[in-house]
Amino acid sequence: MDYLPLFAKVSDKPILLVGGGEVALRKARLLLEAGARLTVVAPHLHEELQELAEAGALHYLNAEFSVEQLAEQRLVIAATDDEAVNAAVAAAADAAGLWVNVVDDPARSSFIFPSIIDRSPIMVAVSSGGAAPVLARLLRERLEALLPSHLGALARLSGELRSQVKSAFDSISERRRYWERAFASSRLAALLQGGDEAGGRAWLADELAQSEQQGGEIVLVGAGPGDAGLLTLKGLQQIQQAEVVLYDQLVSPEVLNLIRRDAERISVGKKAGAHSVPQHEINELLVEHARAGKRVVRLKGGDPFMFGRGAEELEVAKAAGIPFSVVPGITAAAGATAYAGIPLTHRDHAQSAVFITGHCQKDGQEADWPALAASNQTLVIYMGLISSPVIQEKLLAHGRAPQTPVALIERGTTAAQRVLRGELQNLAALAQDAQSPSLIVVGEVAALADSLSWFHGQLSGGLGATGSEHLVNLA
Repeated sequence: MDYLPLFAKVSDKPILLVGGGEVALRKARLLLEAGARLTVVAPHLHEELQELAEAGALHYLNAEFSVEQLAEQRLVIAATDDEAVNAAVAAAADAAGLWVNVVDDPARSSFIFPSIIDRSPIMVAVSSGGAAPVLARLLRERLEALLPSHLGALARLSGELRSQVKSAFDSISERRRYWERAFASSRLAALLQGGDEAGGRAWLADELAQSEQQGGEIVLVGAGPGDAGLLTLKGLQQIQQAEVVLYDQLVSPEVLNLIRRDAERISVGKKAGAHSVPQHEINELLVEHARAGKRVVRLKGGDPFMFGRGAEELEVAKAAGIPFSVVPGITAAAGATAYAGIPLTHRDHAQSAVFITGHCQKDGQEADWPALAASNQTLVIYMGLISSPVIQEKLLAHGRAPQTPVALIERGTTAAQRVLRGELQNLAALAQDAQSPSLIVVGEVAALADSLSWFHGQLSGGLGATGSEHLVNLA
């Protein structure tokens, strides 16, 4: 470890900043925000620094740097565009036993400024030790997206109630459970995100007054089509707060790896013709764990309301009196087609898109094949491999041209994605070479993959494994 991370309290502490340009301005803003008693030394000042000096926010010395200026200072920052001056400041500060930072020169610095995520009083700092500042910035941006804006308000309120919680609960585990439930509450989050700190304070106090164990809740979360980078921010937050996660077969290993390590994971994976856990048992598990006071996430591939049984599961939760919420996900029709370079609509080829399941019959009722065979639309078929001969036959019988382009997208958005291309008259033959899960796309837009294909098996973020995308043209 090249640097020891520290959070320094500089409020009302004397700090010397040498330099008056744009770089110095950035450091001055940061130091003043932290409450430092700042002195700026420079022969010339940036306009904004001049305004700060005139307003009394900082003390300005219109002079060149001299050793005498180090007297009674706690920290020194060299932020000029003159390497010789910066080197002189660093040497003088070191000789005086002062900590010094030379901007963009870690070799001369005894401390460095990290990239900061400010959710005061929560602070997160990221640093590469000066080796890779762009990478540090990218990491900071990723963390910024993960940390909700109301985190600071949440920390402030928890600080106010800390002593009361300690008095209300005898054991550390009880206190921890109370705080975990509070921090995971979507209701509290909604209040604080809306700026209602008084409402959040009242909610926490009410929860505390009921000191007995509270009931749990169920959150239905869409995991997206496979690529972990397509999981929504809110979906990620929910699975990292869950105590129990029930997940489907179609949830990718990359998404499962994002679940908090101490959460109980229960596979209820379902596959065509091989249901490992009957639906009524899934319903019972959801209710059982929620009634035990746990935060339960039902993690489903794609979008939970798209050809799944998410609504049925929430109906069970409703009947049991268990609070629930839904986090939508990117459905395979949107994700897999985008990664295959196939637009769902196009001004010249398709004015609408229709999503259907390959289970084309229900209670003996035929699908509306004349409507599905319309030539000015894109037809997207989920779970259609087994019934592909019937789909081919019915679409051709109701007027869709045999030469209509089709695509089968296998394991869409993952490193193992494969796209099989052909014509409607060959759909059944193509399906024989495809593996589940696969999405079937019927329509002229499927031919656009020739020019719009871009994904070649590299997972988003540049951190995943890579593979190859295979195009099989069967025309």
